[in-house]
Amino acid sequence: MKGYYNRKDATEETLKDGWLRTGDIGIMTEDGYFKIVDREKDMIIVSGFNVFPNEIEDWMCSNPNILECGAVGIVDEKTGEKVSLFVVK
Repeated sequence: MKGYYNRKDATEETLKDGWLRTGDIGIMTEDGYFKIVDREKDMIIVSGFNVFPNEIEDWMCSNPNILECGAVGIVDEKTGEKVSLFVVK
């Protein structure tokens, strides 16, 4: 990634010494696989309300038809951020 379009501040915050800092926290398993286990930013702020992605993910994954999911904050002009959910059936 070269940077965010028209967002120099976000680019400077995310790219450090040539590395893309996603905010994901991961581990390497004993068999050499990488697994994302947490995130640095654990809150999405929607219209001034604190929304915790792990609470949404836990609730959604209580559905037996959902194997796993991930909730992320997406920039929104009206609310600041909005929740987007990625689901694996």
